[in-house]
Amino acid sequence: MRRYFLLITFILTVAAVRGQDVDSLIYAVGNITSVSTKEPVVAKISYSSLPYGSKSGFLSGTSFHFPLFDNEKYSITVEAPGFATSKFILDPAEANAEKKVVKNIELGLPTTAAKIATETHTAGKVMRLDNLIFNVGTAKIEKSSYQELDDVVKMLNDNPNMVIQLEGHTDVTGDPKKNMQLSLDRVDAVKNYLVSKGANKARIKTKAFGGTLPISRENTEAAHKLNRRVELRVLQN
Repeated sequence: MRRYFLLITFILTVAAVRGQDVDSLIYAVGNITSVSTKEPVVAKISYSSLPYGSKSGFLSGTSFHFPLFDNEKYSITVEAPGFATSKFILDPAEANAEKKVVKNIELGLPTTAAKIATETHTAGKVMRLDNLIFNVGTAKIEKSSYQELDDVVKMLNDNPNMVIQLEGHTDVTGDPKKNMQLSLDRVDAVKNYLVSKGANKARIKTKAFGGTLPISRENTEAAHKLNRRVELRVLQN
């Protein structure tokens, strides 16, 4: 409550300094959810006015609410672990009768590496290895996964300056310590396969998260399957 009060006080003060009537302010509001499960997603939200970014701010949570000063358009970027980054333009001209620009944002999963292996990627890009399958409870890679991993090797060879990080995740069931070890063993197994196919070992980092960053917290097999994943993050390119 105190945080909300301070935010309102800040907005009123800034509006007064700008000479803008508080009653004329238009606000951007919205909720952030998963496109797959419809659950709320805690995300990092950054926004800035267009075209020069003279007014900007940062929020964290499952929703956002901030003023669009001077009736300027704003860009908004929403980022959350395990999801593809989303970017939108908010236009005050689209405000409703309550002077609100409502933009509910559904975050989807990162694009699979198999679909975009031939593209050039900027640092920070995250890809999901959707076709990577392990034997249950082990780090043994099934043969059906080889094609997608071969696509990753091609991506590395086509981008000689690229450095990637393989990030392993399990579901939230079971022993957390064993889940952490399993996620580590799995990303190590993926790295070993990539190196065996000619990828440069020095350009492949690994990181294990166990079940600490689930995409869904539902206690269903579909949710557990969604949480069990290996993601590829571009660190440098």
